[in-house]
Amino acid sequence: MTDRSRFDTLAPAFRVEIDGREVAQQLQADLIGVRVVDDVETTGMFSMTLNCWDNAQMQVKWLDDDLFREGNTVTIHMGYRDDLEEVFAGEISGLEPEFHTTAATVLVVRGYDGRHRLMKQKKTRSYLRMKDSDIVTQIASETNLTPTVEDSGIAFDYVLQHNETDLEFLQRRAERIGYEVFVHGKALCFRPRPVEDGQSLTLRREVDLLEFCPRSTTMGQVAQVAVRGWDPKQKRELVGVARAGDVRGRLGATSGPAAVERAFPGACAVDVRSPVTSQAEAVALAAGRLNEAAFRHVTGEGVCIGRPDLRPGRLINAEGLGQRFSGLYYVTAVEHTYSPSHGYRTAFAVRRSATG
Repeated sequence: MTDRSRFDTLAPAFRVEIDGREVAQQLQADLIGVRVVDDVETTGMFSMTLNCWDNAQMQVKWLDDDLFREGNTVTIHMGYRDDLEEVFAGEISGLEPEFHTTAATVLVVRGYDGRHRLMKQKKTRSYLRMKDSDIVTQIASETNLTPTVEDSGIAFDYVLQHNETDLEFLQRRAERIGYEVFVHGKALCFRPRPVEDGQSLTLRREVDLLEFCPRSTTMGQVAQVAVRGWDPKQKRELVGVARAGDVRGRLGATSGPAAVERAFPGACAVDVRSPVTSQAEAVALAAGRLNEAAFRHVTGEGVCIGRPDLRPGRLINAEGLGQRFSGLYYVTAVEHTYSPSHGYRTAFAVRRSATG
């Protein structure tokens, strides 16, 4: 739990560093807004909008400045007076000047986090006798990222990356077993979702939680997943089964699979035919598919006061929403916005596998 009392919410602030040099003071007079979007499922990005017309010189400014050259590193901190935290680290990818007849001339500077390096090229190649975590380590070293991985446990004789970018490939491998893959700074992270014992940040309705719209549904929920494959060496069927009791995490009392089993008994089982090489792989794949489905039982979006410590991949504890919708949620995406006119706000998206 993080106490917001350490934030002076009447004094929002930001800091931008480009190639390690602080430039916020230079930009302060011309800044219109800064936006950072971070998501566990896609590359993070930032945009910075500036007034780029010099009334004294009657000419454009910033457009040709080496400060905004493509490839320059960018670090953005947001927060409040004397308490700023890093919310983005990446590289400039493009410039978008906007020339209007009835509005100010502006420049939008855009960039992406380190995941964009994993999206540059589609590849076809194979990996032999490696775990998924080993594959992540290899790809990280090839893209100048530091691997931060948790052992995925099962080694495969053969894994094919077929006409996919590295990011598409790693996300597909992660989804199979209920892992997530993301970049934090220079680190390529590969881990199970921290829904078991991750620390949570408390947001209270009408205190720091300004808006929140959750929704639950049993559509897409299943009470059981069975993965069936064939072992050609032993000439026997491989069957892995996952049931409602195998839902991971502490995100509520009644999981999506348990809810659909109770409401529609006997109608919600799925059999999947999949090439698997061992019983352990069949069980892991069944559990991964069940948990991926359960993880979409409750979704929602919200807005709170600017919280630089609210990040994708962590838990929030939403209070004051009644028994069913109060409790822990897993944050999948955040959007930090700062402007001199509107201050600092954080929007976010969440999921959970159960209701209270």
